[in-house]
Amino acid sequence: MSYLRYRSLSQGIQVPVSLKSFCLLNVAPSAGSSIGLGNVLAKQLDRHGMRVLAACLTEKGAEDLKKETSSRLQTAIVDISDSQSVSSAVEWVTRIVGDAGLWGLVNNAGTIVPAAPIGWLKKEDYARVLNINLLGTVDVTLKLLPLVRRARGRIIIVSSILGRLSVFGGGYALSKFGLEAFGDSLRRELSSFGVKVSIVEPGAFKTSIISSPAFEGLAQIWKNLPAEIKESYGEQYYKKFAQTFQALADAGNSTFYKATDCMEHALTACHPWTRYSAGWDAKLYFIPLSYLPTCISDLLTSVYLPKPYRRVE
Repeated sequence: MSYLRYRSLSQGIQVPVSLKSFCLLNVAPSAGSSIGLGNVLAKQLDRHGMRVLAACLTEKGAEDLKKETSSRLQTAIVDISDSQSVSSAVEWVTRIVGDAGLWGLVNNAGTIVPAAPIGWLKKEDYARVLNINLLGTVDVTLKLLPLVRRARGRIIIVSSILGRLSVFGGGYALSKFGLEAFGDSLRRELSSFGVKVSIVEPGAFKTSIISSPAFEGLAQIWKNLPAEIKESYGEQYYKKFAQTFQALADAGNSTFYKATDCMEHALTACHPWTRYSAGWDAKLYFIPLSYLPTCISDLLTSVYLPKPYRRVE
């Protein structure tokens, strides 16, 4: 009990960060979108007096963010799947932070498109998601690592609860499992340099990552499938999968602060957690489910998944 009390009190102590710089990766899955955790976090940190460096995917996204924040916040257009774009962003950050280094790096970029049953996808579909969610994050982190080490700062990796338990096909869960491994290795290596690394695992939130392009992409994938695959799965499988995907989006949490508060705590607390789970679905369903024997978790997740037409009974 005394340990838990100490842990609670110590994690509430904050470091003085108001004069330090942050680099926020605010890359939305749909161009120009402002409905995302990165966008909300940028505004939240700015309101709290922090110097935010926001990397946005589009000019419109950057302009919209500037309209809703103070003059402290600065933006740059960055495509983290493009290594040259990342290198240009690193030069921009270096000019701003100077010898002080970079206190906080928030890796928040992500996309879920395309998401579909595994048997419907191609290697290129996986590569697109991995290049943004995983390899893009690795590229950004490695290139900014010297600045973060100089400041003895923080690295926050926004993974997903699907980085613990994969429930549908596509590169999204695959990339999040990779981020979990990257974050763990990074945390252990950088602790000797005084750098703290935290992984944030949000549940389902109503952000633009699950938006109309995701559903349009699923419809297009189904339309282009060979006849043999369509016959094996059946029309009803496609419809049920689309309904399940829509239900996931509809059930998403709209109280974004439950996730962004975790990120801010990881940036500002003297003793940040190594992992944060955001949302009751993450805490009460996905995490407990991930610890169950695989045969039981398979059974429970299969309840929500459609059954193919040509299945073995």
